[in-house]
Amino acid sequence: MSIVRAGSKAEALRLLTAEQALSLELDYETGWQDAIELGRLGEKRGIKVQYRGQESIAVRSREALLEGLGKPKTTFRQRNLYCQFDLGLLANRELEDLEAKATRLGDYILAGHLLRDVDRIWA
Repeated sequence: MSIVRAGSKAEALRLLTAEQALSLELDYETGWQDAIELGRLGEKRGIKVQYRGQESIAVRSREALLEGLGKPKTTFRQRNLYCQFDLGLLANRELEDLEAKATRLGDYILAGHLLRDVDRIWA
C-alpha cells in the first residue's frame, strides 16, 4: 500500500491530483480542519485521507530514546514514546532532562506496558 504524507494543505492538494497513492496522511497543525474537504476529494480518486494528531512509538532502549529525541522532529504529531526498558534504571536527573526535552517537542515519555498499537519503533 502506498501511503504519502502531506505537510500542508497545498501539498495535500498537489498529492491528491498527482499521486496514485492509496492513502494520504495530513501531518500539519490545521490538518483536522481540512480532513473532511480533502477526504471528499480523495474519495473521488479512490484515495483514503486521514488526520492523526499523535503517533505511538515503541522505544527499545535508553540509547534509542536519546537518539530519537536528538534528531530533528519531522512530524507535527504528538509522539507518545513508550519505553520498553526499565525507566527506573535512569538517574532521576537524566529522566527529568529527557522528559523536559520531550515536553518541549510536544511529546510524552510513557511506561512501555501502556502501549497498545505501534506506529514506529526506535531501536
